[in-house]
Amino acid sequence: MRRRASKDIQKDLEEVGSPRAFGRMSWDKYLKRYVWDDVKTPYLVRASKLTKEQASNEVFAFSLFFAVLFAVISMASLSDDAPMGRSTGVSVYAFTVACCAVVLGATRHYYAALYCSSAPVVVLCYFFVYGFPPNLHLVDEGLLLAVTLILLRYTMRVVTIARTYEDMPDSAPGA
Repeated sequence: MRRRASKDIQKDLEEVGSPRAFGRMSWDKYLKRYVWDDVKTPYLVRASKLTKEQASNEVFAFSLFFAVLFAVISMASLSDDAPMGRSTGVSVYAFTVACCAVVLGATRHYYAALYCSSAPVVVLCYFFVYGFPPNLHLVDEGLLLAVTLILLRYTMRVVTIARTYEDMPDSAPGA
């Protein structure tokens, strides 16, 4: 019995840890484990089906992304080398969005989510009023517009998550 158990353990170790077994590993298992996790990265789960832990992880990632993005925009818009020149108004607004993203990450408050969701709308209005930077080609303008519209759609999801956060279950049913 003991000899058989040690052979099974040795076989398992050879399959997983051996350089000879490198090409035979199940990469999809490790990809799901480290890159895509239903709890840590629940981006394809409907907002109504999320648990508080999933919602917290998603709002944290969104808040981190928005805080860094708008902090960089805030600093860059103060430069004279910015594509549209120096803009104090853009800098102040971007700073308030970055601060609001930090508040959203910490509190998951509905009003913080609403303020963060105004950012793509303001960017679209800015493009409508002032136009795109003059040195951009049509493809670049289309890409900026597409990214802004995707952010607008995603911020609506974050607003829904923030609005329903208190009513979400603490853990998944059956877990």
